Amino acid sequence: MILQALHALAVREHLLEDPDYEYKPVSWRVVLSAKGELRGILSNCYEEQAAGKKKPRILPKKELIPMQPNRSGTKAPPYFMVDNAKYVFGMPVADKALSEEDGAEKSGWFLDLVRKCHGATSDPAAGAIVAFLEQLGSGASPVVLPEGCKSNDQFAFIVEPDVDTYVHDRPAVRAFWRAHRILPGKTDDREVNCLVTGKPMSGAPLFKFVKGVPGGTPSGVALVSFDGRAFESYGWSKNQNAPISQAASEACSIALNRLLDNRYPDPRQPGQSLPGRNLRLSSDTVVCFWTARESGDELCSLFGHLLTANADEVKALYHSIWRGKQPQIDDPSAFYALTLTGTQGRAIVRGWLESTVSEVAQNLAQHFADLDIVRNTHPGKDRSLPPSFSLAALAEALSPGGDREQVPAPLITELATAAIRGTPYPLSALQRALERSRAEVGRTEWLDSNRKDARAAIIKAVLNRRRRFSPDTCHYPEVKKDMDPNANSPGYSLGRLMAVLERLQSLAINDANATVVDRFFSGASATPKAVFVRLLKNARHHARKAMDGEHGGMAFLLDRVIDELTGPFQPKTNGFPAHLDLEQQGLFVLGYHQMRKWLWMSGEERAAWESENPNAPKQYLWSKKA
Repeated sequence: MILQALHALAVREHLLEDPDYEYKPVSWRVVLSAKGELRGILSNCYEEQAAGKKKPRILPKKELIPMQPNRSGTKAPPYFMVDNAKYVFGMPVADKALSEEDGAEKSGWFLDLVRKCHGATSDPAAGAIVAFLEQLGSGASPVVLPEGCKSNDQFAFIVEPDVDTYVHDRPAVRAFWRAHRILPGKTDDREVNCLVTGKPMSGAPLFKFVKGVPGGTPSGVALVSFDGRAFESYGWSKNQNAPISQAASEACSIALNRLLDNRYPDPRQPGQSLPGRNLRLSSDTVVCFWTARESGDELCSLFGHLLTANADEVKALYHSIWRGKQPQIDDPSAFYALTLTGTQGRAIVRGWLESTVSEVAQNLAQHFADLDIVRNTHPGKDRSLPPSFSLAALAEALSPGGDREQVPAPLITELATAAIRGTPYPLSALQRALERSRAEVGRTEWLDSNRKDARAAIIKAVLNRRRRFSPDTCHYPEVKKDMDPNANSPGYSLGRLMAVLERLQSLAINDANATVVDRFFSGASATPKAVFVRLLKNARHHARKAMDGEHGGMAFLLDRVIDELTGPFQPKTNGFPAHLDLEQQGLFVLGYHQMRKWLWMSGEERAAWESENPNAPKQYLWSKKA
């Protein structure tokens, strides 16, 4: 189904207007006279516009060139009319050594293919290239490569009087290449149908390489390949185990290259690029997404921006998704998402999703609703809080020091998959969030605070989905965005208590060297019985000291909240739980996070909260109207 969906995309977006040609980057134009004299080697690059803090890059333009087959090894054949300096000129470049014998051999292969074209077509431009290359090979007309030329830079030819028409685009040359590419069928005793098109085929050519898969080799990786007997079956040899015709293989490869390339040329609008259809999850993993019909293109165009929390690019309708509201999108057309990781020579399929546009939009809305939580981070002078947490922010929250590359790619893949499918988040995300919460609890920098918010959002999302999908095994209420004074799960109550004890200490001791949270958070969140009796004894001292000072009123209110929270645990007999399981530890972190926000509310925020929680215990009703 993956290959069929890719093939359909290639057809729908007109990527197969000429099945013998494909878009590839061309770095240099070799301009010749009609007699084959070198006029110059001109750059075919442009400066990419800088985005944000990124510096502008010099990139080659993508041109429609003859289809380039897979090439590997020292005896790899040349490409037709467009190739690198090693094959075109037989010359080494600064970043790649080349022996004189090897250069002569490869440039000879390239020249032989051009000679065949000239012999079959008598095209004068092809003849000019032959004359130029023969003079170059004899040493009569040496070439100096342009400064900055790299080993993978490709050269294409233009022959005067043509100015913008490449030789490989001339009608006679195109006709030659089309005939030259027709491969003789390989005989086989068994009849074979193409897995993609269902049409009869002979032989089983290698799947065309796909470039741009992170973690893969620069020459590209194969989505379908068999390189050992262990992967073969029923007497089939190599790719006969998954027979795909050459045309279908190239169509799928072109479609996947288009999805992986955010600047892929639009065949219907010269000079324009097709919209991006991928999102990098980690250094070696990417998810590509597309729809079966044009009606779903708007969601696809905004899909990546939603998951990267790019507010400037998302339209009004999709802002409701960020707010967790179900969008008014009724589109039954198919939506696909393919997650890939590159390795030596092949692509690993991490995930495959088939859904509908409307269902994906609803699942994304639920994803952001599950992540919605009060924030303790305040916008800085030069910082603004995004509308929700991006996948990158979630990865940073789960990694030491915010280095998201340390988060395993499968975990980020599972998070993205759960967001799109609407399925439970991986439990490993909860485990990592708890580990990082304990390790970074005392940090107060802006980025640390933002990661704490993201961790709390992850914990809330994981717990709520576990409860939603397994209500019989999860014995805790749905976690709300704000502090819930009526939720009495042990972990949640103790997390709130920890926040109150921290606030009370700050009233009694200004700028303490180490707060109760710095010293006891880890133990309190896992083994509360061993920690809280001692903390409550210290809290009584803090309360008396604070009540004698300027914050006496606040200390009195906090003391009442402490009594309300500790009542069910009977602290005089140390009735606190000896241990908290993983879910209750998560609730502990959420209780602490939400209570900390509640304790620092402004008067306006508190009045709004009390109006939304009229049934809260009286200990939480602090406004003058209470």
